[in-house]
Amino acid sequence: MPRIDAFLKLGHEQGCSDVHLAVGVPPMLRMHGDLLPIKFRELGQVELESYVQEILTVTQKERFTKGVDLDFSYMADGVGRFRVNLYRKSSGVGATLRYIPTVIPPFAALALPPVVQSLAHYRQGLVLVTGSTGTGKSTTLAALIDHINSTRRMNIITLEDPIEFIHPSKQSQVIQREVGTHVKSFSAGLRAALREDPDVILVGEMRDPETIGMAMLAAETGHLVLGTLHTTSATKSLDRILDALPAEQREQGKIFLSQNLHAVLTQILVKTADGRSRKVIVEIMLNTHAIGNLILTDKTFQILNQIRTGRDKGMQLMDQALLDAVKRKEVDPDDAYLNAVDKKLFQRFVTDPALLLMAAAG
Repeated sequence: MPRIDAFLKLGHEQGCSDVHLAVGVPPMLRMHGDLLPIKFRELGQVELESYVQEILTVTQKERFTKGVDLDFSYMADGVGRFRVNLYRKSSGVGATLRYIPTVIPPFAALALPPVVQSLAHYRQGLVLVTGSTGTGKSTTLAALIDHINSTRRMNIITLEDPIEFIHPSKQSQVIQREVGTHVKSFSAGLRAALREDPDVILVGEMRDPETIGMAMLAAETGHLVLGTLHTTSATKSLDRILDALPAEQREQGKIFLSQNLHAVLTQILVKTADGRSRKVIVEIMLNTHAIGNLILTDKTFQILNQIRTGRDKGMQLMDQALLDAVKRKEVDPDDAYLNAVDKKLFQRFVTDPALLLMAAAG
């Protein structure tokens, strides 16, 4: 058994989301958002290098020796699957291993607003799930794919880097392809997918202009495209897409978004009130006629007000969702305060006076 599995087993038993290994520090666990060391010696360069070499394929070893960062999935016997990022830094090797649940969480377990599940009913167009790294985007997308897989007869193609949740075919056929293993890039995978009779295409990351352009083409030509961006609001997501397009295609991009974008979900994870886990909080923008017009006329700055007043349609700003969760005592009010945009709305709920003193000093 690879020696690294012992750390993964310990982390899984403790309920952590990530295991961090780096030269010069002991192994660390990401517990409900906080990074905590385990009782172990500081890892040395030779020691950690030998650990990671035990879980690499021959090809991966060659690439890593050449200085290439690696992203891959790893199955630890008796523990489960992990998404691994392996890299080199000034002091030596480093690795981050994120646990991937074997069972895809149903929507009921995620406690997402009902409108999120309804997005799986579209036949074509674009749905974006956005947020910083580690905010549960992959889990939300997996739940959407699983719902389609369980209720409709579709051809679903996923493009991931690496493959995370495993989707056995149910009512639908699910074809999972990994960037770097099955396809050269997301854009190449999208180009190939359009020749494979897809109904639904999941794009694990819309990270470059070519991928964004191909995703837009797929959504415009009769396919449902689910994609992710590392953006922290609906308006920033729209700007990211438009800024990625060549200047001469910007107007066409605005028309596309106004007509084919269904929704932008932006997620964060906030500590629960008991501090034992984290809850997903989601900002929801649904593309109404009014929002489409704002996109067309370069008035995306006015979209926030449309989301704020669109709660009857299922929309909500991040602060609105956070405040609701605080009032229902579902999340830690101090963590909600730290994540809020308009912190004044949350000051009366804060339990740690130091947070307010810091805000006053700032």
